[in-house]
Amino acid sequence: MVGATGAKQSNGRTIEHVRNDWDRAEAEALYALPFADLMFQAQSIHRTNFDPNHVETASLLSIKTGGCPENCGYCSQSAHYETGLKSTRLMDRADVVATAQRARNAGATRFCMAAAWRNPKDRDLDQVCDMVSAVKGLGMETCVTLGMLTPKQAARLSDAGLDFYNHNVDTSPEFYDKIITTRALQDRIDTLAHVRDAGVKVCCGGIVGMGERVEDRLGMLVLLANLPSHPESVPINLWNEVKGVPVNDTAERPDPIALARLIAVARIMMPRSVVRLSAGRQYMTDELQALCFLAGANSIFIGDVLLTTENPQRDRDGNLLDRLGITSRLS
Repeated sequence: MVGATGAKQSNGRTIEHVRNDWDRAEAEALYALPFADLMFQAQSIHRTNFDPNHVETASLLSIKTGGCPENCGYCSQSAHYETGLKSTRLMDRADVVATAQRARNAGATRFCMAAAWRNPKDRDLDQVCDMVSAVKGLGMETCVTLGMLTPKQAARLSDAGLDFYNHNVDTSPEFYDKIITTRALQDRIDTLAHVRDAGVKVCCGGIVGMGERVEDRLGMLVLLANLPSHPESVPINLWNEVKGVPVNDTAERPDPIALARLIAVARIMMPRSVVRLSAGRQYMTDELQALCFLAGANSIFIGDVLLTTENPQRDRDGNLLDRLGITSRLS
């Protein structure tokens, strides 16, 4: 078997270690490999670094919904668009903990809390830190996504016991300003650095199907793979249809083989990162999900809702994983 430390690339080179010096041409060459060769290389690397028959299960809760001042063109929670979503205040700690408890009982091992902010105010961060500590006390991994952070805020979350911070780059540097103009890509990179410096693991990925080219999808992976440290979790989201947002005018989901290719390239370029099939799984057939697991995806969100969009029901997920012989907390 060819493993992660000796897998041949399309140019004949071998991957001897985790790399942070990928270029776009290399990513494009991998993506263009004959499908069987690409899948073999991705699966070989996957088996070297992970149990190929196990999938991580996580749950996601919106703890503060809507009213966000950012103009992300895909987002139902942006205050810039009429999406029909009602803005809410930050949830009470007790309600968040109760939801986390139910998620744990349903099979989730990680609980992710999301707030629709550009950046949290310190008084709000006090409450979020209490939530993190309480959920951590349930024996679950914790993750939050709160927008941009200062170094001091990242340190406070770390002190509260936070395991992961999610802050997606969304897309390639070239396509980024076609999606959002209220926050620069460098702002996102800076927040990732603050989180990493505070000792918190990074969850960072993006969205495909917003009208970007294949080159943009690969450019996003190159950006992630060339960070000083690879994100521990890399969520790949399929564009979810949202009423009233600009992306509706350009959106086109990738064909299934194209998505499987993208997952495989992510696995090869970031061999030790958990690659998550995130939003948009309700549009994926069981066969496509199975192909993505074979390509190196090894994490899913469970639960009927992801923030404000639909997600496959737990019974469907459990049935699929059972049929594939994949273990998880759902098993």
